[in-house]
Amino acid sequence: MNEIKYHVNGMHCASCAAIVGKSLSRIEGVASAEVNFATEEVRLDTGTADIPLERLNETLRTLGYGLSEKESDRGSDNNSVSSSSEHGGKNTLHGQEEKMRFMIPITILVFLIMMWEIAAQAFLFVPNIPLPMGLFSVISMVLSSVVIFWVGNRFLAGIVRFFRYGVADMDTLIGIGTLTAFLFSSFIVIFPEIARILRLPNTTYFDAVIVVIGFVTLGKYLEARSKQKTGDALRKLIGLQAKTALVIRDGKETEINIGQVMKGDFIIVKPGSRIPVDGIVTEGSSYVDESMVTGEPMPIRKGAGDTVVAGTVNTAGSFTFEAKKIGAETLLSGIIRMVEDAQGSKAPIQALADKISGIFVPVVLVIAFVSLVVWLVVGSRYLGFSQALSFGLSSFVGVLVIACPCALGLATPTAIIVGVGKGAREGILIKDAATLELLQKATVMVFDKTGTITEGKPKLVSVLNLSDRNDEALISILASLESRSEHPIAHAIVSGATEKGIGFVDVADFSAVEGKGVCGRVGGITYYAGNARLMRDRGLSFDSGSIKASTAEGKTPVILSTESAVLGIFMVEDAVKPEAKQAVSDLHALGMKVVMLTGDDADTARYIANQAGIDEVVAGVLPEGKFAKIRELQASGKIVVMAGDGINDAPALAASDIGIAMGTGTDVAIETAGMTLLHGDISKLVKAVRLSKLTMRGIRQNLFWAFVYNVVGIPVAAGLFYPLFGITLNPVFAGLAMAFSSVSVVGNSLRLKTKKL
Repeated sequence: MNEIKYHVNGMHCASCAAIVGKSLSRIEGVASAEVNFATEEVRLDTGTADIPLERLNETLRTLGYGLSEKESDRGSDNNSVSSSSEHGGKNTLHGQEEKMRFMIPITILVFLIMMWEIAAQAFLFVPNIPLPMGLFSVISMVLSSVVIFWVGNRFLAGIVRFFRYGVADMDTLIGIGTLTAFLFSSFIVIFPEIARILRLPNTTYFDAVIVVIGFVTLGKYLEARSKQKTGDALRKLIGLQAKTALVIRDGKETEINIGQVMKGDFIIVKPGSRIPVDGIVTEGSSYVDESMVTGEPMPIRKGAGDTVVAGTVNTAGSFTFEAKKIGAETLLSGIIRMVEDAQGSKAPIQALADKISGIFVPVVLVIAFVSLVVWLVVGSRYLGFSQALSFGLSSFVGVLVIACPCALGLATPTAIIVGVGKGAREGILIKDAATLELLQKATVMVFDKTGTITEGKPKLVSVLNLSDRNDEALISILASLESRSEHPIAHAIVSGATEKGIGFVDVADFSAVEGKGVCGRVGGITYYAGNARLMRDRGLSFDSGSIKASTAEGKTPVILSTESAVLGIFMVEDAVKPEAKQAVSDLHALGMKVVMLTGDDADTARYIANQAGIDEVVAGVLPEGKFAKIRELQASGKIVVMAGDGINDAPALAASDIGIAMGTGTDVAIETAGMTLLHGDISKLVKAVRLSKLTMRGIRQNLFWAFVYNVVGIPVAAGLFYPLFGITLNPVFAGLAMAFSSVSVVGNSLRLKTKKL
């Protein structure tokens, strides 16, 4: 799979996105084309083919669209990520603002005159407009000519595309409607005698042309401005990136462009400065504000040996660190990439909206023409030709204007963009929209124990020596073995040995025994270190009663042995995270069952589970056992979320319906998961579920209102209710309703920003 992303120029509605997608999909070598109207991006899967951008543009240019490369400099040049869509969006917004400023006063004036005219016909006490209608019509014709041929030129281009290439979009609908009204009205003004002979109604629609295009222009401007706001979170993340770095080169402090930083450089960070790349502190100490990356409000102390990440801010003190990850490798670049990809992805619920938008415009064109014909054929019998034609034209224009599917196309992606962005600000990274949609349906939350329910920072608390050697000798051997392991318990033993000042010995032939422990040779003797299962597999006996009391208190045993005898039992304790109990309680309140899977001892697991209030515990399981339990829950009809942080969690994370990696964990777990919680805060799981529910509720509201506008508006505009209730829809109000529908959908999505998780 070869995925390329381009910015799409010239899209104005969901139908445009459908046209671009279909056109690109027909190009030889393009396996799929996924267009996102809200982000104005297309994702192309070209497989093994290398398709030049110019070839893609040859197909789209004739339809009025174009692709441009997304500027992305995550690599060696610099550590920034920018998008041409942002610049293109600003240019588009500026052009729309210019036309909007011209249209607003004219639209308001003409609209007020229309209202005056309607009031004068309805109420005797309201005087007629003190202006000869002939002069007013000429002024209106000149004004509407400027409006339709300058402000509305893109709508006319939509008509040309329709007749030349057979593709119709929102511009086509509005273009046909307003041009028909303009040409008919111009004919009445220029050839009044012929119009009288043909018994045409002495009614002009210049005001409707002006006001409809005015409302649509205002609506598109507000929509574009609102769409820019939906991407605020991503732009803030991009803005976190430092532009320069103060490095030590040839013994001197030198300020260089961020793109010139190399791995191994020693970088000085002064108070108030933003950390430019990821690295490890080598000298000095300070407090670093990591809130925009982790969501944690309090600055965190950093000293020698601690990790610092790009984009965070040094609040006090100075320190030097060694650059370990630069460019696209940094955590911040990875976060930006994940947020960008997630915001551009499509939720499954969007498939319905896309399908409807794709067929909507042709159907609306048919409805508009049918309504005109019915008014002329049936209406002429009861109202006379002149009035029937007047109603027919009004219905024809009204249907075309109100039926714009923009709101439908914006309903899902705008909510996804805001939801993913809000999650990023809270330290919740969502890989794709499908994950966000599915999470709100989840019924079971499955946790790993170490690093998820517990702190993941266990401590060595006791040693039961069963050999003729002293404790220090056993700890030295055990710590030397465990120094090769990545497991949190291994780190606890290594840290315990270091704190006690115990030295390490050389280990040969080291290997990990998955889910059980480790082994290796020290001084020609093979040693094993791990859980009780490993010892039983080796055929070694030990007094299980001696560890029963400790495991009942939540301690974890690590047993050291040779090939023939157990040498000692080491107890490690890992405290339950302070927020774990409240998080489990909140998940219960959200209707979820909570299960804990762990390779740890059953007594230890039950103790931890009881402290946190967990419903079900499955202890002593290997990675394949965790995988099997996930499959078992799924087979019973549950939608399963798995949260973990270790390599041994990766199979279960991949098997679950939604995998959530704790950000303090390994890259393997984070890569496998559909969602990542930065800083490993379990309370963010609850926020993630709430975010999913809020986002999907917003999408459903958006789709409901988008459908309502069209389902109710089209029949009213077509005049379906006129015979029964005398109700019709003036094209002016159709334009207002269409503009309001798009703005209200985007506005409803933006409301999510204010919601508390």
